[in-house]
Amino acid sequence: MIEAVGLTKRYGGKTAVEDLSFTVRPGLVTGFLGPNGSGKSTTMRMILGLDTPTSGTVTVAGRPFRELRNAPRTVGALLDAKAVHGGRSAYSHLLCLAQLAGLPRRRVDEVLAAVGLGEVAHKRCGGFSLGMGQRLGIAAALLGDPQVLLFDEPVNGLDPEGIHWVRQLMRRLASEGRTVFVSSHLMSEMALTADHLIVIGRGQLLADLSTRAFIDRHSAGFARVRTADGADAARQRERLGAVLRAAGGDVVAEPDGALRVSGLTLPRISDLAWEEQLRLYELSPHQASLEEAYMQLTQGSVEYRSSQSGPAEDEPVEVTV
Repeated sequence: MIEAVGLTKRYGGKTAVEDLSFTVRPGLVTGFLGPNGSGKSTTMRMILGLDTPTSGTVTVAGRPFRELRNAPRTVGALLDAKAVHGGRSAYSHLLCLAQLAGLPRRRVDEVLAAVGLGEVAHKRCGGFSLGMGQRLGIAAALLGDPQVLLFDEPVNGLDPEGIHWVRQLMRRLASEGRTVFVSSHLMSEMALTADHLIVIGRGQLLADLSTRAFIDRHSAGFARVRTADGADAARQRERLGAVLRAAGGDVVAEPDGALRVSGLTLPRISDLAWEEQLRLYELSPHQASLEEAYMQLTQGSVEYRSSQSGPAEDEPVEVTV
């Protein structure tokens, strides 16, 4: 388990993390989300004893990292896959880490096989692709067979097969009762992998709840509604929009001619269309995504934002009916 209480880190006049408290529990994959500059990397460095908190505490398995008796047997981490001597082979790199931790040589072969690098074990790391480097970093994290694992962008550079493998690995590790803490910007992957989410912005806690509850709380589903095609389509769409709006629905026109409707159930939309003798060619529910919920929550915490004069090409535009 990882537990942070009132964690704060300042660099001169800049506060990177402020009064941050959370618990990462075993048996779950916990996603760690936040915009660039939100303090995620600083937090992970404090967990691993690489940075000292200005105030507050953070413990791993009940102790500060620096007080763990044999840290690699308790905690494994992937923070920077490039932090490898390019002239060493994958095997030599891991063997050095194993010897420092008092681990048997056979463990090196085991983790190389587990991450799919057995065939290139004796090739220099400097020639590895980004994805191969990520696999080597994961192998190093697994070396001590730890109960607590931290991964920062573990699927960076991996192909679809590699991404699927990492997803399955995370879930298997959690199912074994381990604590798995994963930082990532890939919302689609976090939606498939994470059981629980901790979201921060500008160094402060924004959310700490299950993935499903996070999506439900910070976004809203809607229905896609399409009337009959043809010369009369625009008029029918306007009629339907007016009826749905009068019934309390929020109606937005999408670029492909459909209507995005929120605030009304699908049966209610169907009944209203039937009463107006409007034939529907589509009436489908849209489940809000993790990405939509995340964007909604963190929109005020983004450090850098591009400017644009109008809505994006695929952004729905409100229609007045």
